[in-house]
Amino acid sequence: MISYLKGTIAGIQKIGHRVILVLEVQQVGYEVQIPARFMAELAGVGEPLQIFTHQYVREDQMALFGFGSAAERDLFRQLISVSGIGTQLALALIDTLGLQDLVQAIVSGNTRVLSRTPGVGHKTAERIALELRAKLAEWRDQAGLVTTPLAGPTLAIQEDVEMTLLALGYTNTEVTQALQAVGQETVLAKNADAEAWIRAAIAWLSR
Repeated sequence: MISYLKGTIAGIQKIGHRVILVLEVQQVGYEVQIPARFMAELAGVGEPLQIFTHQYVREDQMALFGFGSAAERDLFRQLISVSGIGTQLALALIDTLGLQDLVQAIVSGNTRVLSRTPGVGHKTAERIALELRAKLAEWRDQAGLVTTPLAGPTLAIQEDVEMTLLALGYTNTEVTQALQAVGQETVLAKNADAEAWIRAAIAWLSR
């Protein structure tokens, strides 16, 4: 098992939805698939880089997946241990939510947040939360990973708020951005009034 690679960036290319990094290590070029959000953090060709890797081996396929931190790599491994979650869906979850928000969503059982990932339906989100909630809660503490609750309405009113905004014609992305933004307001964050959240979100989206 290859735990990490340290070398220089030889190339980065996007093939469909996949981002492939070529890392040269002692005159050998390794093709490594990385999360799309990781690409934005990388320097240019010729720059040094260390990535934490997972070697995926099946009878008809062998691939390397790379991450910016050991914690992100370990989370990827936890995700693909869930029945029905393959490597591409695990990457999509990490890309959509990021490390901290993804862990928080799983530990809190927030299936609506998990379902924002393309390809993750309600049943799949429930299965991820069911199988990983306890494991990730323990792993998060052991790894010293600090996560904060997602900014947004409480679970009791979240569905009503989101469905109302979607019905008004806003997209999933717009709704998510608005609720994250207005959730930063201390007073509103403690408010369990769905109408107050809806008004604040519409005001933010109308700026």
